[in-house]
Amino acid sequence: MAEATTAVTRGAGEGPCGTEAAGAAGAAGPGPGPGGRLREGLRGYGLIAGMWIRSTMTYRMSFLLATVGNAAITALDFVAIAVMFSHVDALGGFTLPEIALLYGASSASLGLADLLLGNTDRVGARIRDGSLDTMLVRPVPLLAQVAADRFALRRLGRIVQGLGVLGWAISVLDVQWTPVKVLLVPVMVVAGAGIFGGVLVAGAAFQFVAGDAAEVQNSFTYGGCTMLQYPPTVFAKELLRGATFVVPLAFVNWLPALYVLGRPDPLGLPGWVAFLSPLVAFALFLPASLAWRAGVRSYRSTGS
Repeated sequence: MAEATTAVTRGAGEGPCGTEAAGAAGAAGPGPGPGGRLREGLRGYGLIAGMWIRSTMTYRMSFLLATVGNAAITALDFVAIAVMFSHVDALGGFTLPEIALLYGASSASLGLADLLLGNTDRVGARIRDGSLDTMLVRPVPLLAQVAADRFALRRLGRIVQGLGVLGWAISVLDVQWTPVKVLLVPVMVVAGAGIFGGVLVAGAAFQFVAGDAAEVQNSFTYGGCTMLQYPPTVFAKELLRGATFVVPLAFVNWLPALYVLGRPDPLGLPGWVAFLSPLVAFALFLPASLAWRAGVRSYRSTGS
């Protein structure tokens, strides 16, 4: 743990104007290129996350209980859906295994994004208590530090639970599996995590302006995941358009899953849009990262 902390903080500025000095140095020097910054960020993220993982595994029984508890709590959402199907045969024309496919994919995607970037919702709190200033003087990209700090390995519970439901759905679905459909399932989960990650970063960037917008951020991530657990046929067309063209959460699981299930899109979109999830994740993450950089550059330290 000491080695990781030393590696992250080596070269940190000191003095009452450390934050401003670090910002001035970054503006004056050419700095590493985009590839170098990415490598720095990944290395710093790995060091910080590894430090927290080692700390967590010191109390393994506590970690195990927290992980199981996390999985059990998230599983209650699917239990509620299963109880609903004890009274109906279909919901919006979808059977329980078909909804399980939607549920498992969205839950696993959010769990993966939450594990890697979930702590970005603490940016507003860090701005208020001044701890963000401490991070700014470290020679590691700020986003990597914010995302990896207090890395919560117990969040694996949501991922495991979501993948478990997804695996059950795949095993019982009456679908003609082709190589394309088989490949689309893991791509759907990973690309969905990228889309949720873009939303998390964009929400964190917004907190530089709003001061505390964690609940707004959660409404699009956790709230969006809850919405995606149900078939698109139960929602109004206006909501579907918003979830497709404004905040593209439909690409997390709705559109890919409709292709896998052989169902038409309620908006009449062509079938090839089901394969756009990775591109949508990149298209969402790019402006979110630019917004984050703009927020960091506009930051003037706490109390100013």
